Amino acid sequence: MSADELRRARAYLLRVAEPPAAALAAFVAAHGPVDAAARVRRGDCPPEVLKATEARREYDLVGQDFARAAAAGARLVVPEDDEWPAWPLLALDQAARRGVSEAVAPLALWVTGDVALGTAADRAVAVVGARAATEYGEHHAAELSYGLATRGVPIFSGAAYGIDGAAHRGALAASGVTVAVLGCAVDAGYPAGHVGLLNRIVRNGGAVVSEYPPGTPPARHRFLVRNRLIAALTEGTLVVEAGKRSGARNTASTAGALGKVVMAVPGPVSSGMSVGCHDLIRDSRATLVSTVDEILETVGRFGIAEDPDARPKRPTDRLGPEALRTYEALAARADRSDSEIAAESGLPLRKVRALLPALEIDGFAVRGDAGWRRRRESA
Repeated sequence: MSADELRRARAYLLRVAEPPAAALAAFVAAHGPVDAAARVRRGDCPPEVLKATEARREYDLVGQDFARAAAAGARLVVPEDDEWPAWPLLALDQAARRGVSEAVAPLALWVTGDVALGTAADRAVAVVGARAATEYGEHHAAELSYGLATRGVPIFSGAAYGIDGAAHRGALAASGVTVAVLGCAVDAGYPAGHVGLLNRIVRNGGAVVSEYPPGTPPARHRFLVRNRLIAALTEGTLVVEAGKRSGARNTASTAGALGKVVMAVPGPVSSGMSVGCHDLIRDSRATLVSTVDEILETVGRFGIAEDPDARPKRPTDRLGPEALRTYEALAARADRSDSEIAAESGLPLRKVRALLPALEIDGFAVRGDAGWRRRRESA
């Protein structure tokens, strides 16, 4: 079995059944993609697989799919590839064993963008929310996504208007990695107002992902199915604004069912756009968060990432108080004896004699013929 045969088999299987196709996925797992594809074509499969594929099993459009994908700059990523996000998607298999009916891993994924999908999904956070978002919601979605991206956290969302778009733009503004997971094909040009945003994501080191074959149009049920991938591919899901009934709450519920972390940003108590967030918090299905540090602490697996604003601005910022006093007592152009340094710093002579060799090792001091002086480039 060649890699090309395997890839073409999975492309065929993606088209012949509407995801999530649990029976087909189990059939592929049992027989392998190439044999399973051949059996589906012949109709030689169990009744539940026949039912899922009977309307499309004669749609062998693999060549057309790859041609359209190539025109869109997309590739098919399969579970046999090194870049397959096997670890995060394992949550779907585990949830399926617990009886979660919609927890079905994709058979393959169409991807545009140069970033390896598995790399993008590592340490990622989903940021989702209302399409009809308020200025409050879009501001916080963008700010939190920007902050997470500056800390090296990839941002996943669904490329919809409102919160999704604000999350992607926030990550892009930080030159971070962001991934859009679609409820239609990667070449569908949907939503029309975000085609430019999707192109920016791809150009700037992110990715656009779908399990739907090229040419598949958007549909309401496909967005709900897509939500399980957003939840599964990330460590945690953050809901910024959500109404009483919304796709964002669906994503949050799915994330909870998968054993992922769910977080929510509170809004004004009078805002209908925050009712869903408040319900999730009140029912203990989401943790209230309001800062980047709180999000990272809640997700837990990767803890508090380094804040670039907290990094030392000067080399000497990492010196302890006594080492800094000793360093500041050094002259830049003249040697000073350890006694003179002790007198200038106000520290005991024995302490100064212990600190000076350490400052030399760290590149802050130089031992001269007549004593010690400051290394100029360390200032």
